Amino acid sequence: MPRRPALGPATAALCALLALTACQSSPEAGHPNTAPPSVSPTPTAPSTPAWTPEEQTAITAAKARYAAITAAVDLAYGRPAELSRPALEKAGAGSEFIISVIDGARTLARSGWYQTGSTRIASTQITSVKLDGEQPEVNLANCLDTSKLVLRFQKDGKPVPVGPGNGNRHKFTSRLVYAPPAPGGKKIWFLVTDKAAGQC
Repeated sequence: MPRRPALGPATAALCALLALTACQSSPEAGHPNTAPPSVSPTPTAPSTPAWTPEEQTAITAAKARYAAITAAVDLAYGRPAELSRPALEKAGAGSEFIISVIDGARTLARSGWYQTGSTRIASTQITSVKLDGEQPEVNLANCLDTSKLVLRFQKDGKPVPVGPGNGNRHKFTSRLVYAPPAPGGKKIWFLVTDKAAGQC
């Protein structure tokens, strides 16, 4: 079903820092130790990886693509009976991810439901960037806020009664690859997997 808790609570059914120590030398026999005591350096937080300009360009493009796909999925679930696969592909949905979105929309349509509201990307972390393969890829960890999403009945627009759910903020590990939509086509970034990874 949907790749994320895009249907609010109902989607549950659908889908050390190293401490450094200094060692003091022993004073030579018969001589006092006049050296000032060593002070251990204060541990610092791990620094953010320094991305190359090419990697930063890929990261920026992949994050923009993820935002576009997130909006496209919200639109698809808003009118599940009118789902357009070409529109999802144009937005950058591919591989197993687009199949899960299509399955989710079909389930909504069969149930007589649709979704209103939009998903907000609360935060994004870059987990890895690989540009030297045949298909360059960027891996993200996204925190999605689905608090504005409401599942409704097609017949009257009223909210579908649902259980307590599992919260409105959910983490997803997302893999995007740079590839052509078809042989000979212009390459774009595609979201190929978007897996739930708990709350955030």
